[in-house]
Amino acid sequence: MVYSNLNINLSVAKIGVFDSGYGGLTVLQSLVEKLPQYDFVYLGDNARAPYGDKSFETVYQYTLQAVNWLFDVQNCDLVILACNTASAKALRQIQQVDLPQREDSKRVLGVIRPTTEIIGNFTKTGHIGVVGTAGTIKSNSYAIEMERFFPGIQVHQEACPIWVHLVENRFVGLPGTDYFVKYHLDHLFGQFPQIDTLLLACTHYPLLMSSIQKNVNENIAVISQGGIVANSLNSYLQRHPEIEQKLSKQGSRLFFTTEKFNDFNQLATLFYGDDVIAERVIL
Repeated sequence: MVYSNLNINLSVAKIGVFDSGYGGLTVLQSLVEKLPQYDFVYLGDNARAPYGDKSFETVYQYTLQAVNWLFDVQNCDLVILACNTASAKALRQIQQVDLPQREDSKRVLGVIRPTTEIIGNFTKTGHIGVVGTAGTIKSNSYAIEMERFFPGIQVHQEACPIWVHLVENRFVGLPGTDYFVKYHLDHLFGQFPQIDTLLLACTHYPLLMSSIQKNVNENIAVISQGGIVANSLNSYLQRHPEIEQKLSKQGSRLFFTTEKFNDFNQLATLFYGDDVIAERVIL
């Protein structure tokens, strides 16, 4: 295992944030804004991204490796899967199978449940559109979870895998990007014009917000997940003082990637909104 933050204090517990690449940095940004006092460790598995087109078993194995690294190397007591694909394909098995086998009380949370717990409050027509990666949409996780919290709401989904590549190749704001954003939105709303709420079920998609809003009716509520997840984590910590009291509060931020850190730093800054200096780790 390779990492170079040599002054890590393993006597304090931190909050880990994991994503298959860059998108989770938009969630981390919201977490830091809401909970600036806590210490956060971010890990992006850029070397093996994207996760969206990988099998359930592969995503599970990769995610478990990352979670264990955050637990055992970075001493995170709580890990947020800030990746919709990992939340859809790996979270349940990690929570139900792997965590009970540990002798500690470490926890893993995702981004799907916090979103589905409140998303129904935004719609008046009872029709919600969900855009995400092929893996997230195929899992049907959002439709299943929304049915639990808001029975009767109609969920209409559209896989937009090219949107991730547009963001990571820095095509945001270019005419070609508008074309592909419009293509998927027209396809979704053309079939289901009753939709009045659009959920961005991929943490890359907030970077396309201006293009998305330009290509939907102004009355459509476009919802991203960062603020929702941050509010949910704040509430979770209030409900679980046994976890909150163990978390260190020095306001530190550590960034790791499984890819070349110089490449990661440049693009990560766009997602996070501030300078990022990462280290490389081999899982």
